[in-house]
Amino acid sequence: MKPITKLLPAIGLFLLALKASGQGCSDAGLCTLNSFKPNPADSTSYTSQLKSGLSYGIADHGITVIGAYLEYNRYLNDKISLDAKIAMLAQSNNSISVAGLSDLYLSANYNINRTVTVTLGAKIPFTDGNKIKDDRPLPMDFQASLGTFDLIAGIGFSLKGVQVVAAFQQPLTQNKNQFIAGDYPPDAELRKFQTTNKFIRSGDVLLRLSYPFSLGQKFRFTPSLLPIYHLTNDKFTAMDGVEKAIAGSQGLTLNANAYCDLQLDHNNSLQLNIGAPLVVREARPDGLTRYFLVSVEYRLKF
Repeated sequence: MKPITKLLPAIGLFLLALKASGQGCSDAGLCTLNSFKPNPADSTSYTSQLKSGLSYGIADHGITVIGAYLEYNRYLNDKISLDAKIAMLAQSNNSISVAGLSDLYLSANYNINRTVTVTLGAKIPFTDGNKIKDDRPLPMDFQASLGTFDLIAGIGFSLKGVQVVAAFQQPLTQNKNQFIAGDYPPDAELRKFQTTNKFIRSGDVLLRLSYPFSLGQKFRFTPSLLPIYHLTNDKFTAMDGVEKAIAGSQGLTLNANAYCDLQLDHNNSLQLNIGAPLVVREARPDGLTRYFLVSVEYRLKF
């Protein structure tokens, strides 16, 4: 079967996803770590990899989201590698524009054998998730970070060409967000946002299924399905001081992604990633909703 014929079902699935709406890949960072993304078998001898990337997405309430990151991967030997990543986020709509550093991701990877890798890491926030504008707290939709210190763990393996990743991300601390929608006037835009005062965010589990297609020596196309399950309902504290669960915030988000990799030369490459949701949770108070997400990444191996 010709490579392009093999691609048709994957392309059709992705085009269907573009007609959906909801949360794309979580800004909590679980699905963007190096060891959790689709990775080709690489026989090139190198000890380090430097990545830089930009992303663009559209969120709820007409918010435009632009992200950027710088990442360094160090391969100590054929068993152990270390990853470090710094990210920033900018959000804006007609009336509000904010930007700032979001999180530092640190992780270590251990190759059990040629096809199985385990990862242990952490997400360290640069902010407390309580950005203030005009002396009032902003909702989570305008926070550069969730403001939580998270534990991250996962395992990846290959099965008959299919790349499989299972991972877990659990907040060990909570943020300092104090946004209460009722503090704003009835006609204010922010009155429509979910109250997240004393926000308590649940953990996530992830399963990624990817299958790379090589189209010549320099181009690779990788369709990917990415279910993320939010383990319990998130919580907030209302104006009366009562802690309440946010109904519908627990549950499944199913995303479709397409990765296009172009090998420029022996050490340099580019990657285009487009993502859109197929299934969404009813409520997403953490501000991670994306109707679609597009990112471009440059990689340098040395």
